[in-house]
Amino acid sequence: MKLDHDSEKMFPMFDEVGSPFWEKRGVSRRDFMKFCATMTAALSLPAAMIPKVAEALESDGRPSVIWLEFQSCTGDTEALLRASSPTVAEIVLDVLSLDYSETIMAAAGHLAEEARGKILKERAGKYIVVVEGSIPIGENSAYCCIGGRSALEIARELCSNALATIAVGTCASYGGLPAAAPNPTGAVGVGEAVPGITLVNLPGCPVNTDNLVATIVHFLTFGRLPAVDGKGRPLFAYGKKIHDNCERRSHFDAGQYVEAWGDQGHRKGHCLYKMGCKGPATFHNCPIQKYNEKTGWPVGSGHGCVGCSEPAFWDSMSPFYRRLPNVPGFGIEATADKIGLGLVAAAAAGFGIHGALNALRKDKEPEDSTREG
Repeated sequence: MKLDHDSEKMFPMFDEVGSPFWEKRGVSRRDFMKFCATMTAALSLPAAMIPKVAEALESDGRPSVIWLEFQSCTGDTEALLRASSPTVAEIVLDVLSLDYSETIMAAAGHLAEEARGKILKERAGKYIVVVEGSIPIGENSAYCCIGGRSALEIARELCSNALATIAVGTCASYGGLPAAAPNPTGAVGVGEAVPGITLVNLPGCPVNTDNLVATIVHFLTFGRLPAVDGKGRPLFAYGKKIHDNCERRSHFDAGQYVEAWGDQGHRKGHCLYKMGCKGPATFHNCPIQKYNEKTGWPVGSGHGCVGCSEPAFWDSMSPFYRRLPNVPGFGIEATADKIGLGLVAAAAAGFGIHGALNALRKDKEPEDSTREG
């Protein structure tokens, strides 16, 4: 969403209210407005909601956040640290109050555990828990322990007393890679480990930081988590299939596919469906939000989607380089070849019919004009 000078006139409250803590961080009013507009657009909200988003971000009620790290590769934390719009400093210092995170906090050992315990005691029911990584429940939860306590015990204690819990990444959402067959540690997602809590899942490998920030902005703005689908994912980020917004979709419809890595079709940006792309079966906003400062995403870089935001993707979507047997939504017998050829044939038939009708009109014109005379 682009915010120009006309938009500034629409929302004069920014001039009146100002954003003192953003300005102290070196963020101009205009950049702050752009950030609010970006978050509003990410949440699929109308532009009229920008002032409300800004008001929520300017308030002094920053939520206390506990970031828990369990069975993971720390990829979601790395994604947060590399966020550029806003930067991690702006997220941590201005939007959130990140009071516990093993990876980036200065305290360690007993001091870190004491800090976490203090939050639980003093702010019970008022903090947000962000969970990264799956929770192993096998062998009495012995596969992941922190400070002498199991991940399961810690998650149940903190998530059960939280205002809301956000599972970031596929591992925290559904078990992810650690839960792949034969799942030796009994890895599960937060929802299965701690049922009945207020939870939203942000799967992806790693999580898209824009989706995380937008979820928190929604919570700050409306006092509740965004609407979710049947798998606990916010609809604003996971409401459509990757296939629906893919930049290569037109090639799919035209029956133009990459047949081998590096072939002419691959160089021209043709559809990667035959190379195993799982975009037609995956719900995520990767084509819209993208990664690496919004510069690219897997399909845009020439590699098929592996469906990492879907439950049990490692088992259900593999082999990653084998094409899907059919395309969901086009009928169980419809393959990519048939769809592409069918659309081409339909288009040709349409042109043929159009041409025939024009010919008939031309044949009739003299006869009609004679009758009128």
